[in-house]
Amino acid sequence: MDSPYRALVIGAAGAIGEAFVQALQADPHCTHVERVSRALNSGFDLMDPASLAAQAALSAQQGPYHLIVDATGSLTIDGVGPEKSLGALQPDVLAKSFALNAIGPLMVLRHFAPLLAAGPSIYAKLSARVGSIADNRKGGWYGYRASKAALNMFLQTAAIELQRKQPGLRVVALHPGPVRGKLSQPFSAGVAKLLEPAESVTGMLTTLHALQARQGAHFVDYQGQEIPW
Repeated sequence: MDSPYRALVIGAAGAIGEAFVQALQADPHCTHVERVSRALNSGFDLMDPASLAAQAALSAQQGPYHLIVDATGSLTIDGVGPEKSLGALQPDVLAKSFALNAIGPLMVLRHFAPLLAAGPSIYAKLSARVGSIADNRKGGWYGYRASKAALNMFLQTAAIELQRKQPGLRVVALHPGPVRGKLSQPFSAGVAKLLEPAESVTGMLTTLHALQARQGAHFVDYQGQEIPW
């Protein structure tokens, strides 16, 4: 990222995605930022693999990309927030949480990974600290926790496969911190300090810049701290 590079941001209309776009556009080393989101690209749908394939074919025209950021995800599903107890679990809500937070992003990775440039490159996906099994000390948030843990496993598994041909590729599960926005607003009452999207993104880009290539995926937060799987 110290040399001229091209970037692609998926989920570019959200608070964090938009902040990524603005930060990358302000970086003199970034020669092009491609934006993808449901709001910007008619027909793009995380739940529809055919639409992902179609969008990847369109985005390929502006590639290859040295940095791809997937900022998609959902905390509230059909108006239902994170479950606090076993008694609140609904199978259909759990299934959709997995579809939006794990399966959809994996299909995005499947279709957009071929757009990565040869040599050193980064594929970063927003994850969450609550997806850490080792770090789970409060319980609750069943669907969101489990879907993010599944996402992390998908990223680790894909990293091992993709790095056989691209050893310079870094696959990263990124925790953005508690960020002010529509996603976190209903659940931020007990948070001591909310980050502005630009502050979180500045930290995440600094973290990505410093990461060294290694086998498998990284799981880190916006401050560059490793998170246990």
